[in-house]
Amino acid sequence: MEWETVIGLEIHAQLSTNSKLFSGSSTEYGQEPNTQANIVDLAMPGVLPVLNTEAVRMAAMFGLAIGAPIGRGNVFARKNYFYPDLPQGYQISQFDKPIVELGHMDITLENGETKRIGVTRAHLEQDAGKSLHEDFAGMTGIDLNRSGTPLLEIVSEPDMSSAKEAVAYMKKIHELVQYLGINDGNLAEGSFRCDANVSVRPKGQKELGTRAELKNINSFKFVERAINIEIERQIDIIEDGGAVVQETRLYDPDKNETRSMRSKEEANDYRYFPCPDLLPIEITDEFLTAVKAILPELPAAKFERFMNEYDLSDYDAGVLTASRETADYFESVAKACGEPKLTANWVTGELSSHLNNDSLEITDSPVNAEMLTGLIKRIADKTISGKIAKEVFQALWAGEGSKDESAADKVIESKGLKQITDSGAIEALIDEIMANNEGQVEQYRSGKEKVFGFFVGQVMKASQGKANPAQVNELLKKKLS
Repeated sequence: MEWETVIGLEIHAQLSTNSKLFSGSSTEYGQEPNTQANIVDLAMPGVLPVLNTEAVRMAAMFGLAIGAPIGRGNVFARKNYFYPDLPQGYQISQFDKPIVELGHMDITLENGETKRIGVTRAHLEQDAGKSLHEDFAGMTGIDLNRSGTPLLEIVSEPDMSSAKEAVAYMKKIHELVQYLGINDGNLAEGSFRCDANVSVRPKGQKELGTRAELKNINSFKFVERAINIEIERQIDIIEDGGAVVQETRLYDPDKNETRSMRSKEEANDYRYFPCPDLLPIEITDEFLTAVKAILPELPAAKFERFMNEYDLSDYDAGVLTASRETADYFESVAKACGEPKLTANWVTGELSSHLNNDSLEITDSPVNAEMLTGLIKRIADKTISGKIAKEVFQALWAGEGSKDESAADKVIESKGLKQITDSGAIEALIDEIMANNEGQVEQYRSGKEKVFGFFVGQVMKASQGKANPAQVNELLKKKLS
């Protein structure tokens, strides 16, 4: 029997506000346990929540960016469940009236086609605390620093049919929330994570299969692995005559398996009801107009502009717009040096290679945009060759020169790397090499054109790589013929 998979994702993006959703506590990551929780976060008797308007603004930005209507009157509800890291005994969330309604996100498939994934809704809610098991033998430690941090839960339609599609969609959302500046995109710290709802059904069947929810996955690689493992598990169960149980499962990356956590709850299990401590949010036209005014250029628009304005390929435009920081870096250099294609080659090539090797983000690059601008200008005006430029770049990466546009000039000067463009000097080198290699000269003149590369190599070696390659080729052809 042939099977098809149905996947939907629930992505949890912590909003980059300075304070929590309903209290003034800091959201800074990495502090000592329970130092970022005040009496509201600890659910002390008599305290009342106060809504953080910045979180509402960020949620509205996301909704506008995915082409979704913004709920003009959205309501917070209490989602009731009992867990040690939830002091109130309920989570304040949005249920039947979310702030972001039906929108969409387009992804590119492996065959180059575009597929539209529906976004059912995105709603605001408070994050729970964190249960710690590793350092407490036979016990669980509770850290409430995260409790109350604003979350935007982004719920997709079940429109994905493979793990790769799910990862492509997750990456698109990851890219977008960072472009908007509403989430830092840090998967390792858990500020961007997802739950995957996975089911299988016989190919052609319209009715959905029983789904399992894979909980709290914070890695693109693990999302793909977990979904594929779950697909195999469900197919094996059905083909063996069993039935898939609706449940929440945990993915264990060490064992590369999913295992049951608890039976899957339905909405009525949580006994949702409007939170009596919070009034409905009324979003006005003036509020939305102000939000639209601060929306940045979105990834798809930037991608198209880069191709048209800078005459870049699909591939280069895709790499350069994959993050807002990379796009800003590229555009800063391209505008300053007037060489967009050369800039694209260096940012996607040498710079990216060094960043990957040293596990650095572009914002932490030792070679900033001004330094690369200076280097590319020297390549463009033929002060140095592309080969020598790599040597200069390596010196800049190691901290030589300065932190401005003159950095490359200082390295070129100090190392004596200036390219030889004096035709007379290059001709003298060619004459000497031809005189010392008469046999190769005869071979070339008798039709063995491959020998030409030998002469190019000898001239570049004699000039210590400083001779202008274009001039070397031109003068050699004249001399040898």
